[in-house]
Amino acid sequence: MTVQDYLSLAGQTFVSDWFEMNQDRVNQFADLTVDHNFIHVDVERTKAETPFGGTIAHGYFTLSMLSHLGETCLPPMPPNAIPMNYGFDKVRFSAPVPVGKRIRAHFKLSKVEERKPGQWLSHWDVTVEVEGQEQPAIRAHWLTLFILPG
Repeated sequence: MTVQDYLSLAGQTFVSDWFEMNQDRVNQFADLTVDHNFIHVDVERTKAETPFGGTIAHGYFTLSMLSHLGETCLPPMPPNAIPMNYGFDKVRFSAPVPVGKRIRAHFKLSKVEERKPGQWLSHWDVTVEVEGQEQPAIRAHWLTLFILPG
């Protein structure tokens, strides 16, 4: 794929595969981030003390899955391109992700702009859907950069 081919994708939406947010993964994320809030790791307490009916995935865990979800559906970069996260202009955690549910992401490439020669900034409008829920878990504007060496 050439840079021009990639630029021509602006306006298109790509939908990822489904990914299950299970308790083992949530517990591993809690251990890695030292965030053991009971709403993520204590199934019985969460059932008894919250409106969630069980544990929920960390918002940052769900957000961190964008890279994996993108790998399942996003178009390839131009040959030899070096992809990098650039950041987010906006992130909203709009609904919880109940543990045991599956998520998938919708990535709309809103625009691609050349920052300087050989560096292209992609603007992605992202929505993370939770299977069986109307309200998305995340709405974000994600920026990725690719550099063409040479």
